[in-house]
Amino acid sequence: MHLVPVSVESIRLHQPLPFPLMDKNGVLLAKRSFIIDSREDLADIAQRGGGLFIDVADSEAHHRAYVGRLHGLVRDGKSLGEIADAKVTGDLLGERNNEDDERPDWLDLQVQANALLRDSSAGHFMERLDKLQSRLRRHSRLNPDGTLFALIHLSATEVRMYSATHAMLVSVMCGLAAREVLKWPEQQEVRLCKAALTMNLGMTGLQDQLTRQVEAPSPAQRKAIDEHANKSADMLADMGVVDADWLEAVRNHHTQVPGRLQSRTVPQQIARMIQRADMFAARLAPRASRVPISPAAAMQACYFDENRQVDETGAALIKAVGIYQPGSFVRLATDEVAVVIKRGLNTSTPRVAVLVNRSGMPTVEPTIRETSTRDFRIVASVPHREVKVQINLERLLPLTATPASDRPW
Repeated sequence: MHLVPVSVESIRLHQPLPFPLMDKNGVLLAKRSFIIDSREDLADIAQRGGGLFIDVADSEAHHRAYVGRLHGLVRDGKSLGEIADAKVTGDLLGERNNEDDERPDWLDLQVQANALLRDSSAGHFMERLDKLQSRLRRHSRLNPDGTLFALIHLSATEVRMYSATHAMLVSVMCGLAAREVLKWPEQQEVRLCKAALTMNLGMTGLQDQLTRQVEAPSPAQRKAIDEHANKSADMLADMGVVDADWLEAVRNHHTQVPGRLQSRTVPQQIARMIQRADMFAARLAPRASRVPISPAAAMQACYFDENRQVDETGAALIKAVGIYQPGSFVRLATDEVAVVIKRGLNTSTPRVAVLVNRSGMPTVEPTIRETSTRDFRIVASVPHREVKVQINLERLLPLTATPASDRPW
């Protein structure tokens, strides 16, 4: 058991605990589902235990509870200062994401990106954006499979922070394609990734709302959707962005014009890359009005251009992330259901971890399979909604890692 501290502010009152609370020695203070009725009772429990701690394996449940608390503060009309003070913990979240940490806390990065895009008027926006983009780039270099796994999983399961998760996934996909396939210069890759992170700055709140909205967008919402690209670019310019290519790419990231990448200007190339990755990632996400499609089907949609010809940008994205991306589910020839953990030597033969055996029962421990072998070949992609096994990022992400000795740098 690996214990990490949590703050009392992150615990919700009058609701069952989604995880057991322990003291620093692992002694149980409050079992899972226990209801704490008052702030005084919570303070007493924390004081008796010398603080509150949870098993790191329960950190995802803790994050969900924390996000629920943040949304409660927003609904109650609390000030930005009060919301910002509702911190989870420095040790669990902030410190684990320092520049020397090779194991990112993706749940915290999700919260950070959400806060950045929702409070874009705050000071130090560019500094915070630079830090977020550099962390994403570093993690995608150290462990590209783990980075894709985490973001594709979160995109398919978390709708309350959809806009932030979507932006991070698009940014990482674009960065991988630019760096590994197209061999773009680093400066252009970074510009591309920042443009992807900020493409929907002008409609972050609306985008989150639309994922939970059953009815079609209202005329006012449709107008905001149509205008968000220009609004996002204007907001970036107001905050000091002077990079003309970045701003032009954001303004045109929904432009759909077929043609070769090399025939386009730099901002047009950036915009096209974002547009194709945006199309893929949007199809993964659950919406109240529709169910998501499988990653393989989503990727196929961006593989062909507006004339139903192979799209150069879409092909680069597929080559970078694979037909079956880390974090997606597949069915094997053995009738087992597995989650992709690493991209393979080609786009259709990834390494997978079996989560459901051929009898339809969850496995006790994931069994690793190489789908390049005939016996374990992939026969179908499986949508997230059809897999009832609970994914625990803390336990599965280590399977995606590449040993330091095998890295090409």
